[in-house]
Amino acid sequence: MAISKLRWDDLKVFLQVARLNSLSNAGRALKMDPATVGRRVQRLEDDLSARLFNKSPQGYDLTEAGQRLMAHANLMEQSLHAAESEVSGQSNALTGSIRIGAPDGAANYLLPQLCAEIVDENPGLEVQIVALPRVFNLSKREADMALTVSPPQAGRLTVQRITDYNLHLAASEDYLKSHAPITDIADLKDHRMIGYINDLIFDKELDYVDQVGRDLHIELTSNSFPVQLNWARLGAGVCIVHDFAIPTCPNIRKILTEEVSIKRSFYLIRHRDDQRVERLNRFAELFTKKLRLEVQRLEALT
Repeated sequence: MAISKLRWDDLKVFLQVARLNSLSNAGRALKMDPATVGRRVQRLEDDLSARLFNKSPQGYDLTEAGQRLMAHANLMEQSLHAAESEVSGQSNALTGSIRIGAPDGAANYLLPQLCAEIVDENPGLEVQIVALPRVFNLSKREADMALTVSPPQAGRLTVQRITDYNLHLAASEDYLKSHAPITDIADLKDHRMIGYINDLIFDKELDYVDQVGRDLHIELTSNSFPVQLNWARLGAGVCIVHDFAIPTCPNIRKILTEEVSIKRSFYLIRHRDDQRVERLNRFAELFTKKLRLEVQRLEALT
């Protein structure tokens, strides 16, 4: 088929369905009814003589042809945003939409404030934070970039180590006052522990048990760190907590800091093809700088 038959309006719809996994979600984002979204996708498939999505119980998954089109459609979108900025004389301002995937600890306690700051500085920019306890597939364009706690070992990806962060055992003041003293690691066996559901740990760097003691019985578990922190805040037990999250819970206190001190790192993961996209490069530079400063600021408060 001739390239001229491709309509940007249809590609825009295609991108939203691919990113949001459903016609109804894409329709809400585009202010369009789902039936119209479906017709646009069908028209694009007819124009390309290719099936772009497979319908599954999880939603609309890209076919191989859809994944190939996704890479080109993303580049077209980036080029259009860059052109709009240059023509409007705002070439130094970031515009358009950027989606970041992140583990829920960082997504809840670090990214809101720094992303709001970036949007304040760039009024034409929209930032989306996807907080999920799993690895993001950037090849399928689930996000423009992802924050992770370990570097990926495969894929057409670039990896940038951003900063270290610290974790410690912690509990609420009320819990510590009403339970037996904790003066060393051996005392933990007499206390309720809070942690991750073992078979749902999606990254080995989140498995902290070895650094505390395998014989501990963890009675309250969740795949979500904010849930764990809320249990600790409410006085339900002892938890391993990110230092940067502690300032949000004034009644939480670190314990056994000499015996248990865990260090981890944040990495920014991007698709290798996006290195050519200046807009994403500039956002990544701003994002990593602000993330480093925010981790330092919050950890200094604990």
